[in-house]
Amino acid sequence: MTDTDDVDRLTYAETGVDIEASEDATAALLEAFGSDLTTEYAGLIDIGDRYLALATDGVGTKLMVAEAIEDFSTIGIDCIAMNVNDLVAAGVEPVAFVDYLAIDDPDDDLTNEIGEGLAVGLEESGMTLLGGETAVMPDVINGFDLAGTCAGLAGKDEIFAGEAEVGDALVGFPSNGIHSNGLTLAREAVTRNHEYTDTFPLDPERTIGEELLRPTRIYTELLEPMREYGVRAAAHVTGGGWTNLLRMGDHEYVIDDPLPAQPIFEFIQEEGNVTDTEMHRTFNMGTGFVVALPEDRAAELVAETDGQRIGHVADGDSVEIRGLSLS
Repeated sequence: MTDTDDVDRLTYAETGVDIEASEDATAALLEAFGSDLTTEYAGLIDIGDRYLALATDGVGTKLMVAEAIEDFSTIGIDCIAMNVNDLVAAGVEPVAFVDYLAIDDPDDDLTNEIGEGLAVGLEESGMTLLGGETAVMPDVINGFDLAGTCAGLAGKDEIFAGEAEVGDALVGFPSNGIHSNGLTLAREAVTRNHEYTDTFPLDPERTIGEELLRPTRIYTELLEPMREYGVRAAAHVTGGGWTNLLRMGDHEYVIDDPLPAQPIFEFIQEEGNVTDTEMHRTFNMGTGFVVALPEDRAAELVAETDGQRIGHVADGDSVEIRGLSLS
């Protein structure tokens, strides 16, 4: 991938999502009530011999793709995954989930399909659905929104330290596509010259909409081997793209052997005239999860999982990948 001409170039901020502004707003919210989050990905409550952890998230504007092609069967998986993966990044085993569906007009077919996706996500992650809420609010909602909250448990010695060390190896785990971040930019890019129902040019057996709706991968199977091989910190590559690695501490993250990006990213970049830098600041670019662990344990982790050693931790304060320096 190469940076492109300025003509009609899209950025995430120009399509309506400014990551820096969002982070500032979140910081202001936390400051208002004095919250002290225990980890980068989950809040922890000490309940004696272990921690109770909570995370909450939604599906975002991926819902608009589902609505456009009237396929709601996978977005429940996304809702589960976005919450579960945050707990996994903290070293927490997810155990229970509650969902929240806000809708302007009740629709049995829509809610049934969402429920089917939630059921698949619950089975994949090994969780129980404890309940949820469906709120009918035509004066507030135009269409619908789906979010949820995930609860997990971890022993006191199971939580990741959350801080990488210089000299650590970085192991990356593949995504299965766009997951559930950056869809505002992706939607704007792909609909410049196409409809969601058009054939995806890089896979003639799928439509563009179907490719965008690939459900987010769930990474719970990584918990046991990550603990066994001494993972110090993990990054769930979501909003903000590869800058999420900076959540593992103020270091330089050198990615000298990145996993390949799926064709959907090439398509988005070409259709939206998006720069390499913007792509890596917005999307997972083929890698949905990254961990830092001692160099001498990396080969063992890779051997037991589908991970790949993608780089190492050095002195500095940036992410170095594909000739880019992100900070």
